[in-house]
Amino acid sequence: MLEFTSAGESHGKGLVGIIEGLPAGLAINETEINAELNRRQQGYGRGGRMNIETDTVEILSGVRDGKTLGSPVSFFIANKDHENWQGIMNIGPLASANDRKVTRPRPGHADLAGAIKYNHEDMRNILERASARETAVRTAAGAIFKQLLLQFGIYIYSEVVAIGGLTCKAFRPERESLKKFKELAGKSQIGCTDLGREKEMIKLIDAARQQGESLGGVFELGAIGVTPGLGSHISFDRRLDARLAALLMSIPAIKAVEIGDGAMNAALPGSMVHDEMHYNNEKGIYRTTNRAGGIEGGISNGETILARVHMKPIPTLYKPLQSVNTSLWQEEKATVERSDVCAVPAAAVVGEAMLAYGIAEALMEQLGGDNLMQMQQNYKSYRKYLQKVWQWRKI
Repeated sequence: MLEFTSAGESHGKGLVGIIEGLPAGLAINETEINAELNRRQQGYGRGGRMNIETDTVEILSGVRDGKTLGSPVSFFIANKDHENWQGIMNIGPLASANDRKVTRPRPGHADLAGAIKYNHEDMRNILERASARETAVRTAAGAIFKQLLLQFGIYIYSEVVAIGGLTCKAFRPERESLKKFKELAGKSQIGCTDLGREKEMIKLIDAARQQGESLGGVFELGAIGVTPGLGSHISFDRRLDARLAALLMSIPAIKAVEIGDGAMNAALPGSMVHDEMHYNNEKGIYRTTNRAGGIEGGISNGETILARVHMKPIPTLYKPLQSVNTSLWQEEKATVERSDVCAVPAAAVVGEAMLAYGIAEALMEQLGGDNLMQMQQNYKSYRKYLQKVWQWRKI
């Protein structure tokens, strides 16, 4: 079983990740991990924290001579900003904790609910862990999962399709159009392939910044090259779409997830929703639409897995909302913390990581094996089964 967990606070010494269950023999490229961490720090609308941090990963265990050993892989990402919080975020006795004490919870954040649950007078004990800073370690783990998936021809991508109320048409690349997609996405400051629409989105973000506002949006994720058979209909907790939705909903500020054209499909008759099947000798079984998003009955069907993820505006506003000071029990404006104006492009990178985790977990369940060679042999055998028994020829 593939398992991932993390630890660390936003302004603590750093973030720790542990991955257990990776096959032995997987080559780990630290440069690619750091490139993914850099992608997460980019995107128009990010805040001042990104000028302080230059995230790089330090692998602590589970890798030797550039390859996984089969034992847990652990890694560390330092928080450079910790230097500015020495008296506030120390593990030992605090010299100046009251300097940044939080007693005016922000509407939309975990501040109040978390303080009630864990009985913390100072809500900094909540927001430090609830902060989206934690997603840096998810991004690093996701880069490792992507390296595993590429061994089996699976490519993960994301694209931003809405900022605030401005939308653009999704590119939705397939393997043959990946090069064009990467060229367009690489030119964008937002991760939107419609560069004309991107200019309007940037203006909207600038206006929100001037008004002390924040903006949400929507991004799409895709997993190209997933074979049929991942997940299962047998039990609710093995359904692939349910597992992926849970992982994506775990990203801070995500409030809705669609698989395929989920919301749109709810308003259409069945004949306009379900993806018809076709057959010829050259292609075998194939489809011309993918409204289901590559999953039927909780099982991958061989089409690109698509998820559409909706992010609310970040709850920290420089024009703070009404709140209650819980040390004085009187109405006051909410606490203001340093924050982004719009983090949708960054969240899309984190979304890729969580999608990669979900697909990698399901793939390892399907193929088994304690080392990469075993997995590859099992994959080759499974491909032969698909081609011989089910006329499956899609690459």
